[in-house]
Amino acid sequence: MRVQAIDLDGSLAVQPAVVDAARRDGGWIAAGDLGPRLRLWTDESAMLGFEHRVRDALCDGGRGSAVTFIGSGDFHHLTVPLMATAARPFTVVHFDNHPDWVRFAPRWHCGSWVNRALELPHVVRIVTIGPCSDDLDWPQFKGANLAALRRGRLELYPWRHAPSRIIGTFDDGPGHRVAGGRIAWRCVGEDWSAFVAELCTRIPTESIWITIDKDVLCQQDATTNWDQGAMPLSALMLAIEALVDRRRVLGVDVCGEYAPIRHRNLRKRFESWTDQPRDAGSREIAVNARTNAALLALLSAVAA
Repeated sequence: MRVQAIDLDGSLAVQPAVVDAARRDGGWIAAGDLGPRLRLWTDESAMLGFEHRVRDALCDGGRGSAVTFIGSGDFHHLTVPLMATAARPFTVVHFDNHPDWVRFAPRWHCGSWVNRALELPHVVRIVTIGPCSDDLDWPQFKGANLAALRRGRLELYPWRHAPSRIIGTFDDGPGHRVAGGRIAWRCVGEDWSAFVAELCTRIPTESIWITIDKDVLCQQDATTNWDQGAMPLSALMLAIEALVDRRRVLGVDVCGEYAPIRHRNLRKRFESWTDQPRDAGSREIAVNARTNAALLALLSAVAA
C-alpha cells in the first residue's frame, strides 16, 4: 500500500515519518488552502474541490490501495470520497471515540459522515469500534442513526460505556441488547482478543476499508482536538494486524492529529468552543508522530 498525506492543517508536515513515506510514494498533497473551508463541516462545492485536488495530484487519481493521512479528526468526513473510489463491495471498519452518525448535522460534517458512507453503493456494512463518549447518552436526542443499527447496516461496539436510555424498542444485534428502555452495549475492552477473532469471521465481505480517528486512543497514545477514548495503541495494532491477515484491504485512512483551532466562520467557532477541548502543547502533540510512525511500520510489514 502506498502512503498519501493530505496536508490540510499543517499537522502532518511536522511528522518526518509521514512526510518521508508520502513523498517517496508521490503521495504528498498540499491542500492547506482548502483546509479552513473543509474543516469541521463543509458544502458540496468544497467537497468537489477536494476530490479534484486529490485526483489531480495523484497519477492514478487516488484509486489505488493506499494508507491516507488527513490531519485533524475535524476532517473525518473526507474519508467518504476516498472510499467512493473502491470498485467492489466492502465493509468499513471504523475505530473512533465517537459514532459519527448524527443525522441533523450538515450533510458533510465530521460527526455525520457515517450516514454518507452508508449511501455509497459498495458499502455493505459499517462496524464502529471503540466509543466511550457521551454521544451514547440518550442517543436519540443527539441525532443517532439508530435506524441503521436496527437494519444491521451498522454495528457499534463501545470500548466501555454504560447502557444507553432510549424511547421505544427494537431488535437486539451483535453489539447490543435492548430491554427496559435501554441499549446494553457489548463493551469490547473487556475481552479484546476474543472480540477481534470474532470480528474477523463475522465481516460479511472479502474486502474492507479501515478508517481510524486517533481520538479512539488513550491520551498516552494520541493528542487530538476531541475528547478521547481508552483504547491503547497496542490493541488497535493487534486488530489491524488480524484484519489485514484475514481480509483484502482496499484502503486505510487515519485522522485525529491535533491542529490549532482557527475558524473564521462564527458558527464553526461556536461549535468547536462548545464541543472541543482547549489547546495542547508541543510535548503532548509529539505523541501523534510516534503513533503514526508505528502504524506506518505495521502496515508496511503486514502488507509486504
